[in-house]
Order: sequence, then C-alpha cells, then structure tokens
Amino acid sequence: MTDLRYFVVDAFTDRPFAGNPAAVYPLDAWLPDATLLAIAREMALSETAFLVREGDDLRLRWFTPEHEVDLCGHATLATACVLMTQLEPARTAVEFQSRSGRLGVTREGARFTLDFPSRPPEPEADPALRDALAAIFGRRPREVWRSRDVVAVFDHPEDVAKLAPDLAALRALDVFAVVATARGALADRPATPEAPADFVSRFFAPREGIDEDPVTGSAHCTLVPLWASKLERTALIGHQISRRGGVIHTRLVDDRVLLTGDAVLVATGALHLPA
Repeated sequence: MTDLRYFVVDAFTDRPFAGNPAAVYPLDAWLPDATLLAIAREMALSETAFLVREGDDLRLRWFTPEHEVDLCGHATLATACVLMTQLEPARTAVEFQSRSGRLGVTREGARFTLDFPSRPPEPEADPALRDALAAIFGRRPREVWRSRDVVAVFDHPEDVAKLAPDLAALRALDVFAVVATARGALADRPATPEAPADFVSRFFAPREGIDEDPVTGSAHCTLVPLWASKLERTALIGHQISRRGGVIHTRLVDDRVLLTGDAVLVATGALHLPA
C-alpha cells in the first residue's frame, strides 16, 4: 500500500470555510489517468490538482470528478500555496507547465497572483441558446457570449444572485459550463465594503460534476476581457457570489489575465493507495 500525501486549501479567500476548496497531490511520478480521476472522485471537490516534477519543470494537471480539464484557477492557487508555504517556504515564485501552457504564480505575503491566458469571448450567434438559457434560469439574459464557457450577461447583480437554474436542463446542454454575470456596484464609484465588485458572477458546470463552483479563476480569463471592454478599464474586482463566495482582484495585460487572491490551508492527510 502506498500513502499519497495531500493538502486541502481554500482558495480566493482569507479565511477557512470560504472561497473554493481544492485538493493538491504532489506526486513523485504520474499515476494512470484512471487512478487520478478516481482520486478526484474520492476527494469529491470541484477540482483536484496533481503536481509532478519533470526534469527542471513542474507539471500541473487538474481533474473534476468527471474529467481532466485544461485550466483551473483556484486549484493552481491552492498548489502554489502548498508549494510556497509547506514544501518550499523560501520560494516566492513558480512557473507551472500545463495543458494551457506556462502559468506563473508569484507570492507577496499571504497573497498570490496567477498569470493566466486571456480568453476573450465572442458573441453567441445561436438564438436558440439564449432561449434555452432563459428557460433554464427563468430569466432571459441580456447578452450571451462564448469562449470555453458560455457567458450569460444579466442587467443587475440581484438578477445573478437570485438565479435558481434547472440543473437537469443545464446538464443536457452541450456546453462545458455556463457563467452568469452582471455589472457590479463598483463600475461607477470607488470600492466600499458594501460594494465590493466591478462585476459579479456565478459558475455552473453540472456536466463536469460541479453543480455550482464557489469561485472559478479560469472563468475570469473570459470575464475580465469582457468586462474590461465594457467598463473601459483593465484593473477590475470580481466577486463570485456563490454561498461560500470569493473575491478576485484582476488585471488585463495584453493577452494575459492576472488574478490575485488569498489562500488558506485547511487540511492535510494521506490517501492509502493499494499497491
């Protein structure tokens, strides 16, 4: 029997039991993909990250309970937190290799900044999709956009907060995920504790085993260029208004999106893997 050490980190939050939890497994070598997926299912979190050193590189992969994915923000933040606070505490920067290319992370105190690819969306041309989303959400989006995720833009933050989607119908849609978003209270005035965001969002991916993700860094690779264009600013605060909630400070720099947030280690353990 082999013991695999793991860590659980709450990402995009400065307190435990908020933000988005991710499991992180530093491995000596890759296990079969079926085993990695089985571990992700056992952890029963929206994402489990696996890290392996390949020569001079650090290779990072992410699994939902259903599939391997090409990009995950909160589990990358969680992995950087584990690496820089537990495994190599003197380190303040790291570069991961991934299916989405180079992903840099820097640390300043308790806060981490991810350097991710920008994924600007295109207007959705199929009116049937807007009709389907209106039925699923019980409210018609003002705009529909698409990159990896479908983005449904609503008029007010309250519209997004009150959404109660038909998850079975959403699961039947042939899309990776749907992000609901709206302009936030900061769009026209300075930040206050009562108005913490330029835009708000929620993320639904039931086909991936994630009915609603608490805080989704990868979705902000699309949300940031979209809202930067609408608000004519490149530095924005995003608030994902799930039950756990989380805040991401963002900046659009050419074809990259910088995502800054906190992370809190909440658990460590060992998974007993049969030989």
